[in-house]
Amino acid sequence: MGAYQLVAVGTDGSDSSYRAVDRAAVVAADAGAALLIVSAYHPARNTGQAEQQLGEDAAYHVVGSTPAEEALRDAKERAAAKGVGEIETVAQEGDPIEVVTKIVNERKADLLVIGNRGLNSLSGRLLGSVPQGISRKAPTDVLIVHTT
Repeated sequence: MGAYQLVAVGTDGSDSSYRAVDRAAVVAADAGAALLIVSAYHPARNTGQAEQQLGEDAAYHVVGSTPAEEALRDAKERAAAKGVGEIETVAQEGDPIEVVTKIVNERKADLLVIGNRGLNSLSGRLLGSVPQGISRKAPTDVLIVHTT
């Protein structure tokens, strides 16, 4: 058994988040660990206002449970193709930073994998990015994957 028993990864359905899923899947498969894929979403009723507030520099956010479930289904297929045996998915409404860190803590994941999208953007530097917030709040080791 490897050092990791449960590897977690966050996805929002963007191409860059899928690259983080791919890396997490390889790590989990190599360690013989289970993979937990997490997606936070906001209800569809907030779409227009959220898009106006986030602007072009903000990371892609999944809006509504159906897109989150689609993102998780796609991520699970990608992970299975990398040889991961046990894969679990969780979609939960809320802020990505809060949702991911809460679930990682509750499930006692050994490693959290996230993409770097937003770390080097203007809004990320001024307001903070999802990867930055997660890396500060995560209760476990964090692997930040170069996805952009």
